[in-house]
Amino acid sequence: MLIKRKISLKLDWNKTNGMVPVIIQDYLSNEVLMHGYMNEEALLKTQKQGLVTFYSRSKKRLWTKGETSKNFLKVIDITSDCDNDALLIFVKPKGKTCHLNKTSCFTLKYNDLFFLSELEKIIEDRKKNNLENSYTSRLYQSGTQRIAQKVGEEAVETILAAMSKDKNQLINESSDLIYHLIVLLHDQNLNFNLIIKNLKKRKQ
Repeated sequence: MLIKRKISLKLDWNKTNGMVPVIIQDYLSNEVLMHGYMNEEALLKTQKQGLVTFYSRSKKRLWTKGETSKNFLKVIDITSDCDNDALLIFVKPKGKTCHLNKTSCFTLKYNDLFFLSELEKIIEDRKKNNLENSYTSRLYQSGTQRIAQKVGEEAVETILAAMSKDKNQLINESSDLIYHLIVLLHDQNLNFNLIIKNLKKRKQ
């Protein structure tokens, strides 16, 4: 189970007539993935198994997200709102969450940082599945030394772009640097979220 802390929730089941709304959010990108409902039995099963289980109001039964598609939602953390009548669950999604084969059931995206998470998923896919025409796949085939070398090359080019005061070139070279850095991180079975967490520790 991936839950990071012991969950202690005091929900007001009487206030909600035994059913609470639940928002599902990607723990890495913070993208809202879907919305559903839970009764007390669904919540207990979710906590016990570490997989999001809803109560289907149409089918009148519990259903674990992914029981058919295998696109499960692994629970990272659960919290309730200030009125104890709604839940927010952070998850690690396996596959696409929406039944329309989309990442999210919602279409509005205001945070460009969502793309960073999407990029990591694409890079990880190219690492696992060698695609003939993929530059990323070829990088992984070339090995850690070549990937690290590319990071060094892009870092130098980023510095040169900054020194030349060429903002467009600096944007392009910085993009190349970040891309190759993420490739290197995934080569070492790490992700960019770990870098963000480390930076947050240093904010003092």
